[in-house]
Amino acid sequence: MSDIASSAGLVPGAATPPRAGSGLGFLLRPLEAVAAALLVGLIGLVLVAVFCRYVLAAPITAADEIASLLFLWVVMLGAVIAIERNEHLRLALVPNRVGPRARARLEALGLMVVAAFLAGLLPSAIEHWWFEKDITAPALDISVGWRMAGLPLGVGLMLLVVVAKLWRESRRDDLLLALGLVLAAGGALWLAEPVFAALGKGNILVLLAGVIAGCLAIGVPIAFCFGMGSLCFLAFSTRLPLTVIVGRMDEGMSSLILLSVPIFVMLGCVLDSTGMGKAIVSFLGALLGHVRAGMSYVMLGSLYLVSGISGSKVSDMATVAPALFPEMKRRGNKPEEMVALLGTGAIMADTVPPSIVLIVIGSVAGVSIAALFSSGFVVAMFLLLILAAAARWKASREDMTGVRRASAAVMGKAFVFAIPALVLPFVVRSAVTEGVATATEVSAIAVLYALVIGSTLYGRLGPRDIYRMLVETAAMTGAILLILGTAAAGAWVLTQTGFAQTLSGFMRGLPGGWMVYLVVTAVVFLSLGCLLEGLPAIVLLAPLMFPIAAQLGIHPVHYAMVAVVSMNIGMFAPPVGIGFYIACSIGKVEPDAAMKTIWFYLGALVLGLLAIILFPAISTAVL
Repeated sequence: MSDIASSAGLVPGAATPPRAGSGLGFLLRPLEAVAAALLVGLIGLVLVAVFCRYVLAAPITAADEIASLLFLWVVMLGAVIAIERNEHLRLALVPNRVGPRARARLEALGLMVVAAFLAGLLPSAIEHWWFEKDITAPALDISVGWRMAGLPLGVGLMLLVVVAKLWRESRRDDLLLALGLVLAAGGALWLAEPVFAALGKGNILVLLAGVIAGCLAIGVPIAFCFGMGSLCFLAFSTRLPLTVIVGRMDEGMSSLILLSVPIFVMLGCVLDSTGMGKAIVSFLGALLGHVRAGMSYVMLGSLYLVSGISGSKVSDMATVAPALFPEMKRRGNKPEEMVALLGTGAIMADTVPPSIVLIVIGSVAGVSIAALFSSGFVVAMFLLLILAAAARWKASREDMTGVRRASAAVMGKAFVFAIPALVLPFVVRSAVTEGVATATEVSAIAVLYALVIGSTLYGRLGPRDIYRMLVETAAMTGAILLILGTAAAGAWVLTQTGFAQTLSGFMRGLPGGWMVYLVVTAVVFLSLGCLLEGLPAIVLLAPLMFPIAAQLGIHPVHYAMVAVVSMNIGMFAPPVGIGFYIACSIGKVEPDAAMKTIWFYLGALVLGLLAIILFPAISTAVL
């Protein structure tokens, strides 16, 4: 599995050696074609539904049921493709810091854990489908089993791919050692069932948190860490059927509110392929490049605007860095300083709509996505101004020799060329926040707009390019939403064991009221951001923390902004934060060098976070 994965804000890590793959290309190539076709059908369905709703005033009655069916199948097939492509997010700090032989053994053990989880889940997935197949979808008048069949099929195919990868990529002695360790661990947990029964709620630490932490440490992808933790908890400390996990996964990863996620991921792929983001960067460079710290301002402004198209931190950084770094180096900026500003700029831009994190918060916490989008623009601008001030202070010795203001003609030409790209983020924001259309509808229209404008004005897209983007989108979607599904199962376990009530009682008993609770929230999400990517942390804790915030009188949008900003700061905080290593990889800078420079900008963002905590109006004034 790869170090770090895509649209949730991650890319494959350079430290991970190439692998042979599963050898199942004869099976996976047709699966990729099916996933691409389903994704086209999903986007097409949304566009047709928009046309029927707004133009013909005749909504399609079965649209939601068809979309739900297509969505679940895209997620499950995408998760299979992501395993083959090594695109499932994991924390590989331990495997990357040991020798080659130890790393190979950890890789084999990680794959064996994934195989054990999938093998344990497959019978329950089949059982879940068996019971659901007798239910009839009211609008389509077909069995719900057609939709639910995607779950056992996806789990079975993932298991097949993982076993094939184990066989092709692992030495036989490593494979046998991994199998022995997994069987021994399972046997030890089974024998310890009486102990877990005596522990009461304490078994949460061992069977849920302990298993998740252990799996994270050996490099198991995060989605399967949460899945294995939930499975072990239910199997060894309760009498509940494992079909509960399947049901919670289905609810967590196929909510129609999340339907915009794959479409916004597709939008980010179009952005990368057409060069629309580069047009924005070129315009800002012509406008601001001549002033001291001008290229830093251009970087921050570009991240702010480009993220309003892509919704992905990695896409933002990968678009901006190659266009700006050469000129910044010429002006005497050190590569490690540039990477530090790039990473912290991505933190700032993560609340700019269409932010996938905000969409997920809206889904799991029941907060208005329109309100989150409105607030996200303002919070990001506030943090941008803080980072711009920090960059200006840092640029006091910048070499401005030979730097000239761009002529009015050059600026005008760059502006005209960038207008179609500049319009898109504001259209997305306005349409959602003004209630003109839902995030899903806007995302589909934005994809169509970007495909037409991007291919005609910025770069030609052929059928192969579009097919590649569709397959990439399916894989990214599967990797992202499988995390949401298994994290939702983990959150359900915490709720059912009474942990939520215990946490609520503890938090309400803290002195200092709402302000102390927000500080505690910032610390919790910052810590989890270091260890996890943001999405699982949100899914795991939002159902527990948001109700407590409401009881303390904290506005849900204000609370969401504190959580997201804290989480992103943690994600880019060395030496553990995954985002920090992504920025170093994109900027081609050694992490040890960048580690010394990023703390200045992180400190500026922490001050901004404190201001957001102390002054709720920063988050809520526009609502």
